[in-house]
Amino acid sequence: MTISIGERLPDASFRVPGEDGPTTATTGDVFSGKRVVLFAVPGAFTPTCTMNHLPGFLENNEALRAKGVDTIAVVAVNDVHVMKAWKKATEAGDRILFLSDGNGEFAKAVGLDADLSAGGLGLRSKRYSMLVEDGVVRQLNVEAAPGQADASSAEALLAQL
Repeated sequence: MTISIGERLPDASFRVPGEDGPTTATTGDVFSGKRVVLFAVPGAFTPTCTMNHLPGFLENNEALRAKGVDTIAVVAVNDVHVMKAWKKATEAGDRILFLSDGNGEFAKAVGLDADLSAGGLGLRSKRYSMLVEDGVVRQLNVEAAPGQADASSAEALLAQL
């Protein structure tokens, strides 16, 4: 069942790329006491994710933070090493927190997992964006198709703030 607005995020762990190697962060670490924009992509380095979705969050980073957002994070069902390489390739620096959901456990827990086996991608995440305040979902924008990045764009979320 897909998580709904007003519900608390489930407990989960992510792997986070760091300067000294991967670390672990829980949903509590990322979301407790904070206003967080989280967006999910089906896969790092895929065309829509790299050319359309993530760039909007880089371009609108300051505008989102001006609306009281403490953290902007991206999550994907990719391993932490792929997420580190994607962070470097996109020159995101510290503007976006890259979260690895390598086994898709978070995607499944929030009911936003997607079977993209037909395209050779296996279990992935649906593309979405959400605003989370102190662990509670306040906005949720899920794309109808993985190749779209309109409803879940930074611009769409910014307009909701």
